[in-house]
Amino acid sequence: MQEIKDRSEQRIIQRDGLLSLADCLRKEGKKIVTTNGSFDLLHAGHLQLLKEAKEQGDVLIVGLNSDASVKQYKSKDRPIIPQEYRAEMLAAIRYVDYVVIMDEPEIAVPLVTMVKPDVHVNGSEYGENCVEAEAVKKNGGRLHIVKLKGGLSTTEIVGRICRAYSGKEEYYPQGKESINER
Repeated sequence: MQEIKDRSEQRIIQRDGLLSLADCLRKEGKKIVTTNGSFDLLHAGHLQLLKEAKEQGDVLIVGLNSDASVKQYKSKDRPIIPQEYRAEMLAAIRYVDYVVIMDEPEIAVPLVTMVKPDVHVNGSEYGENCVEAEAVKKNGGRLHIVKLKGGLSTTEIVGRICRAYSGKEEYYPQGKESINER
């Protein structure tokens, strides 16, 4: 477990190192791919997006919405998982080369402006006319849209969990301890 944590921590980069990282990768002739999101409750839809994103080039950089930005554009009750854990989980996925936490609600525009990726990947819910499309094309990149499977969004999963447990007093059938107390 410690090996995975060490590996993932090396892949989590600070925003101020993003420009120099992109320059180094470009000098090495690497095809850079970016994607972004909150990746709150990691699920199969996220993995599908990350896998297809990685297939578009050599290096995948994931822009991760900070806790503050998720609260701004999702709800005051989100994220469910704090940013440091979301970053660690993303960095441990084999398709992901680097993760950078960013504060803007629409993080993709600053991300693609700084990195100037060869390819920026979005889910089909955002489409070809997404907010970052102009910045991607302006810097000579292309947009790749991943057709996602239905029913696999964090919002839908949270809704199903809430409906499943609404009105029930007992959330922990094996005992009242929380995950953090195990």
